[in-house]
Amino acid sequence: MIKVNDLKNGVVIEYDGKLMQILEFMHVLQNKVAYVRVKMKDLRTGSVMETALKGSDSAFKRCFIDKRKMQYIYSSGDAYVFMDGETYEQIEIPAERLEWEKNFLQEGMEVNVQFYGTEILNILLPDKITCVVANCDPAVKGDTKTNALKDAFLESGFLVKVPMFINQGEQIIISTITGEYVSRA
Repeated sequence: MIKVNDLKNGVVIEYDGKLMQILEFMHVLQNKVAYVRVKMKDLRTGSVMETALKGSDSAFKRCFIDKRKMQYIYSSGDAYVFMDGETYEQIEIPAERLEWEKNFLQEGMEVNVQFYGTEILNILLPDKITCVVANCDPAVKGDTKTNALKDAFLESGFLVKVPMFINQGEQIIISTITGEYVSRA
């Protein structure tokens, strides 16, 4: 059990039957009433909520999340298959649970898979990955002095804005958090 005043960023608690990870917290004293303003993410659905918790609120159950390094093997259309490199155990994660992550998955990529007991919660991608530009328009002469951007499609079909000097077939670094171009590889 963990008390409201002991909450920290990254801690996972059970709140209203949901598995919630603390993203931000702030101790507030307003009109001689103390409380903690908390921003939490539901690890099962990905939704984010903000609430105020009084210091007198009961303690919450602290939940421990396991991370296992696994390798992405392939997509079967409606699911993505990952393998544990030590035990060779394979798991399937439904495609609808990886709507954002599937834009950056590459065969053979190692990711951390989050588990709560035997329940699969999510995958954690590296912050930045190297991708190949599958299709983009050629640069137009004279557009290189401004910060003009053009559309480029990655091998996964994900659309990203890139500088005009990037060409088809080039490797670029993409942020998996924002989905934006970072630099050439």
